Amino acid sequence: MGTIYLKEMQRLPTSGARAVERFVLEGQTYLAIPQLAKDLPHTEPTINGGNSDTEVLLYRRTAETYIEQQRLPSPGGEDAEFFSLGERHFLAIASIRSGQGPYQFAVDSVIYEWQGNRFEEFQRVPTVAAKQWRHFAIGDRHFLALAQGVVAEGVKNVASQIYEWNGTRFEPFQEIPSQWAYNWHFFTVERQMFLAHADHLQSSVLYRWNGSRFEPFQPLVETQGRAFTTFEVDGATYLVCARLQSDSPVFRWNGRAFGEHQLLAGPGAREFALIQDDRHLYVLRVNFILGTPANPQTALNSQIYRWQDGALSAVDAFPTFGGTDLCTWREGEKQFVAVSNSLSAERHFRTDTLIYRFLA
Repeated sequence: MGTIYLKEMQRLPTSGARAVERFVLEGQTYLAIPQLAKDLPHTEPTINGGNSDTEVLLYRRTAETYIEQQRLPSPGGEDAEFFSLGERHFLAIASIRSGQGPYQFAVDSVIYEWQGNRFEEFQRVPTVAAKQWRHFAIGDRHFLALAQGVVAEGVKNVASQIYEWNGTRFEPFQEIPSQWAYNWHFFTVERQMFLAHADHLQSSVLYRWNGSRFEPFQPLVETQGRAFTTFEVDGATYLVCARLQSDSPVFRWNGRAFGEHQLLAGPGAREFALIQDDRHLYVLRVNFILGTPANPQTALNSQIYRWQDGALSAVDAFPTFGGTDLCTWREGEKQFVAVSNSLSAERHFRTDTLIYRFLA
């Protein structure tokens, strides 16, 4: 279908792309795209198959296009998180699995450090089905939260883990119970610091910083949690939770906790991103799949919502193919959106990541 808000600018050749991370480093703009798998020749395509001995693709912007600069070995790439500690710059990659089947879920996830013109391996972290890193700071303390875990035959599950920078490397700080964790979101409301933890099989929980560690504050959804985003509008704070197999709730802070404010209709949601200026607030939603992993429908429409009359209203849609992530950024007067797609309509991993200009 057509879209009135997005103008396609470039297609990047990716395979099983699971995230897209945009960052600026030494005056250059980059996109990091982790890849879950590549298609195996002479093999029936399936969402749970493929060759997961893959790389993270690092693209650098030159003039009006992005060109590939580096490939970082990172099997079964699920997420990329860029952050800086003073003058040092890092890219943390979450790896969910390795191999070509049967797959190994106990696989190291690698933190890379920028060395002037390329990223080099800095630290390996033992993980199990890792799906996301998220960096945040509390005062002068730096944390790196890892969402991980899977319930599968022959796999010893582990909790999600928050790591803290000790001056030379990241070390374990606090475990967060998980079964099949996907995502984190750190934010502040009324001088209170919160960390939302999304889990597919158990309750997604909002944690609050008590001055020394995170403690459970409020359950959000019972199951199917995928991701969160927050926004402030009209003097209130809202928290949105993506759910894969149900409507996605929008919560509103009432001064004591988050209460349900609205439901964004339809299953399939995997990620959200914001575009906000002095006039409008938009929430972009990317949808992953409908159906089952054995018989997935991947060619879906993802949505663009606009805040109006005290709620989010769908104003446009755009095509995605096993959509997994999106990020937004502004360059001067121009607003851009990058969307990662992971599985074609024919269930092939080889599917482009798209860069759009946002036209509103």
